[in-house]
Amino acid sequence: GVRTIIAEQGLAGCYQGLTPTIIKQGSNQAIRFFTMETLKQWYKGDDQTKVVPKLVVGSFGAMAGAASVFGNTPVDVVKSRMQGLDAHKYKNTWHCATMTFKEEGLRGFYKGTIPRLSRVCL
Repeated sequence: GVRTIIAEQGLAGCYQGLTPTIIKQGSNQAIRFFTMETLKQWYKGDDQTKVVPKLVVGSFGAMAGAASVFGNTPVDVVKSRMQGLDAHKYKNTWHCATMTFKEEGLRGFYKGTIPRLSRVCL
């Protein structure tokens, strides 16, 4: 637990992966809100007072979730690696990202996309 992390890595170990976590959460919400609002405006067309049915709002929410998954899975992969068992291999967020690219290419940044899609969109 936390005591083990502090004993082995010091207090800084509790903050491993903080930068990609902040980037992931910020980009996640930005993508979702942008997509959702854009889809609702598109649906309303010229009549901005038009009510968007709840089922349509739900489907727009699923689309917004999918957009956020594709948009920020690379940052999520870096975050997960920075907080995982092999976190000691990385000096910082940038080092983790560059090592991921060197070792696995672009595909490495999209590991776990399908499980995230199913979790976020359902």
